[in-house]
Amino acid sequence: MTPREKDFTAISNRKDQILDAAASLFANNGFYKTTTAMVAAEVGVTQPYVFHFFKTKEELYLAVLERAQSRLMHAFSTVDAPPERLAYMMGNAFNELMATHRDEILLCMQSFATPEPNIREIVKDKFAEIHTVVAERFERAGLPNPSAQASSFIACGMVITMSEVLQLPVLGQLGQTGMQ
Repeated sequence: MTPREKDFTAISNRKDQILDAAASLFANNGFYKTTTAMVAAEVGVTQPYVFHFFKTKEELYLAVLERAQSRLMHAFSTVDAPPERLAYMMGNAFNELMATHRDEILLCMQSFATPEPNIREIVKDKFAEIHTVVAERFERAGLPNPSAQASSFIACGMVITMSEVLQLPVLGQLGQTGMQ
């Protein structure tokens, strides 16, 4: 690896560390209570270093959401299952993401509650994209009412998310039952 490649890798790793810390802080404290100073302290860098990558807190928040939504889109797009097991296997993919990227997924699923107009509009578009991908998967599988089933699938994901946030596992069990 050349010195330039090493520098790029180090910078990329630091940016990922910032996104990881921001995901955790935003998921646990919300948009308003999380500061870029808190993110910087969590990573062990200065606040100006965070601003080197993300010009505003909103830009940082949206970058975390983009990464989470990309993970969801990839997971839902790549599940391979017969039609009768598709929703269940996509639910498993969601649960795997909750296990491996919990804070990002929690933030993504809670982000609709952020009242900032710009964030709300972007979140609306992201949820619409996820709905479209899921509905298209269901339609290609020949499932009846794919749009309604996609809405139910997303609703189950929100119930699972709520169970995580409230630490009330019985809600998550209900959401997982709905994905079967």
